Amino acid sequence: MTIRVLIVDDQPMYRVGLAAVLGAEDDITVVGEAGDGAEALSRSRFLHPDVVLMDVRMPKMNGIDATRELTRATGPAPVPRVIMLTTFDIDDYVYAALEAGASGFLLKDADAPQLANAVQVVARGDSLIAPQITRRLIENFVGSRPAGLKPVTVLNSLTEREREVFRLIATGRSNAEIGQDLFMAEQTAKTHVSRILTKLHLRDRVHAVLLAYDTGVVKPGSS
Repeated sequence: MTIRVLIVDDQPMYRVGLAAVLGAEDDITVVGEAGDGAEALSRSRFLHPDVVLMDVRMPKMNGIDATRELTRATGPAPVPRVIMLTTFDIDDYVYAALEAGASGFLLKDADAPQLANAVQVVARGDSLIAPQITRRLIENFVGSRPAGLKPVTVLNSLTEREREVFRLIATGRSNAEIGQDLFMAEQTAKTHVSRILTKLHLRDRVHAVLLAYDTGVVKPGSS
């Protein structure tokens, strides 16, 4: 199945570059471009992208507000998954974007394989938490948040084994790594992850990471 991608950035030449890189992939089709968040919402309504590559800083409507509207839209059309395009100097935007519904982050200087992989990972319903930069951004921001953690009682629905898996999700482990750490098959680890997300009403693994930090299950810098 071909992955339909909408590119949103206020720099035309950057959009052209992204489109060229993604267009070279057999399983990815760039269906359109937008120069700001408002245009992204408009174009998404009739292009129905599977994945939106969204810049953070844009005129008229920024990427965070656009992401919030995109991911919370109701209607018959599937909700697109959003990858935020970010740079090292905008860590303060990370948590707001995740709360808005973003499924991951990609540095603007990512190379072609990283870009294509990010789109493919997010399109299949996973989240972009494997690259160490995403973990660094999340950890740095959450580590600077004021005290006032959510009660750990939100985790009461998990079994002891699921709590172990949850802690490993929060440290960026893949399904294969979780399986190795807990001496279980990768498919078994994947099943546990799916059950955890369902029980905790979480959109994806990125939001599992955030919940783990918010409840104090893991601390910034944990590995």
